Amino acid sequence: MAETDREANRFSARASRYARVGANVGTVAARMAGARLFGKEGTTNAAALAQALGGLKGPIMKVAQLLATIPDLLPPEYAAELQKLQADAPPMGAAFVKRRMQAELGAGWQAKFQSFDLKPAAAASLGQVHRATGLDGAPLACKLQYPDMQSAVEADLKQLELAFALHRRMNTWLDTREISKEIGARVREELDYTREAKHARLYGAVLKDIDAVRVPWVLEDLSTKRLLTLGWLDGERILTFSDSPVEVRNRIAQAMFKAWWHPFSRAAVIHGDPHLGNYTVFSDGAEPQGINLLDYGCVRIFHPRFVGGVVDLYRGLLENDDARMVHAYEVWGFKNLSREIIDILNIWARFIYGPLLEDRTRTVADGVKPGEYGRRQAFQVHQALKERGPVTVPQEFVFMDRAAVGLGAVFLHLRSELNYHRLFEAEIESFSLDALEARQAAALAAVGLPRPD
Repeated sequence: MAETDREANRFSARASRYARVGANVGTVAARMAGARLFGKEGTTNAAALAQALGGLKGPIMKVAQLLATIPDLLPPEYAAELQKLQADAPPMGAAFVKRRMQAELGAGWQAKFQSFDLKPAAAASLGQVHRATGLDGAPLACKLQYPDMQSAVEADLKQLELAFALHRRMNTWLDTREISKEIGARVREELDYTREAKHARLYGAVLKDIDAVRVPWVLEDLSTKRLLTLGWLDGERILTFSDSPVEVRNRIAQAMFKAWWHPFSRAAVIHGDPHLGNYTVFSDGAEPQGINLLDYGCVRIFHPRFVGGVVDLYRGLLENDDARMVHAYEVWGFKNLSREIIDILNIWARFIYGPLLEDRTRTVADGVKPGEYGRRQAFQVHQALKERGPVTVPQEFVFMDRAAVGLGAVFLHLRSELNYHRLFEAEIESFSLDALEARQAAALAAVGLPRPD
């Protein structure tokens, strides 16, 4: 096919996607705006929006789920409906899978596997996972991207920007431009399975000495930009253990804490998708021992100074050191900070850091349901900003905040009781910005990832 024909097809795919997303979301958005104008916003419109997005599948649904995890960015009734969406796109049929695999690995692709199950083991918003067996007998997971996802992503992100523009007009106290920019950058990265393979290798290196966290190995010769082949890690869903004895739940929660904070403190990187489907629990015999970290599409690599800001804010809150707190916010990218704005930001900071500040065994948030984690505090912050704002949320802050909320929700699901303060202190013991910069540079160079600006 000529390049001009391919371009025409991509343009046609984008145009079709614009029309579908725009028609579905535009109708609901108009209803939302009208209802809000007359003070009648509620669950009916929220359900209509969820139905519109859920019917489209693809990346717009991933974006919707992401928005629902950022506390109080959306009204509670909208967040509740969007959180019900399952990233479960209609699977590709066997004939289509064969054509896609041939496009990625060539005409003799089946000879590269001992077996390959054409029926997907899981279907998600950007692709689907197939179980396979390598020529050496090793169990494998092959993540195959749906066709035309780049066109779909660009169309969906364009609609997202329009939605954020409407949000800014209706809520002038919160500038969402950096949020939109960050979401766009991360979703576009998820299209590149070559980059995801590097993320997996990075996590494998950083967590190699942590027995409680397992990272799948990457098969480079069976991977491309749109096909990622990893080792298959057997495990059970985390929620399977929600009623297990507290020592079992604590063991799983401690592994989750390590999986999140250890890479952050050692390489300035976080696993930015808190979806429970991205983790399973592995057992040694009958006893659960730790977690499998499964998906590496939504990974955020920070400049080490951002980690320094996290540590500074922790120390500032612990020691009531205002200067250190202000420095942390400025390092993160908050600008034009007044005393009033700092006090408002500290409402959220004291909530997120709360479990880390108390040297005692506790739940992550007493008496709070997982789906409500952070909503009351976010509402307080947003109400205060309406009076004292506006404020621009820095780009780097978005996924850090989202991942922290997601991690807290996992701890609530498990009802774990840990001394989070001592776990965190162990991760930042002898913290040095220079040492972190050196470790990160070496780790990123080893897997071929660029250093952050």
